[in-house]
Amino acid sequence: MRDTWIWHPQPDEHGRKVRLHAPSCEANLDGLADPEAAVTFVPGSVCGSMLDGVALAPCGRATVDAACLGAAMIAEPPFVLPAGRQAAAGAVVREADGRIWLVAPSNGFGGYAVTFPKGRVEPGLSLQATAIREVWEESGLLVQPVAWLGDFPRTQTFTRFYIARRIGGHPAHMGWESQAVHLVTPRQARGLLHRDTDRAVLEALLQA
Repeated sequence: MRDTWIWHPQPDEHGRKVRLHAPSCEANLDGLADPEAAVTFVPGSVCGSMLDGVALAPCGRATVDAACLGAAMIAEPPFVLPAGRQAAAGAVVREADGRIWLVAPSNGFGGYAVTFPKGRVEPGLSLQATAIREVWEESGLLVQPVAWLGDFPRTQTFTRFYIARRIGGHPAHMGWESQAVHLVTPRQARGLLHRDTDRAVLEALLQA
């Protein structure tokens, strides 16, 4: 039976293999260039090499670390962390055609079927740098924050979200924390996001 198990190609932070109990299926890769199409990538998906004039090409941690060092390029309001919450940051990555990128956490971690890439702030890392790193780790995409979106209370964190644009990376190279990456229209995202906290982020984007 072990031979039929599906493993994520990326190990976790301890170097251990991650078993996917209910693997996602890729969908509609041929519709990548269609601004109305919903596309789902899984680890190893093969698709076209360009989208909206930006190459789809894997990038390594060194490239991401360099992008993090160059972060804090946009103006943003002070971040006031409420008592009892942990600081976190993430991004809504928006394509030029209006579609946005979502991630499907591996094995529904945290009770999320689909969500925005985000994570807790590590010591010494800025909020913008955290957003860049978390997006890459969870979606395989290299992004550049372009605007502050808002600060949102979540179950355990107070999370700053940015609007970001994709400047590199490839969704098929998502890290172990995600078993699928979706490219969808905002309307389609409404049907996928099942947490009120994520829907609030989407609504803020639509009003921005």
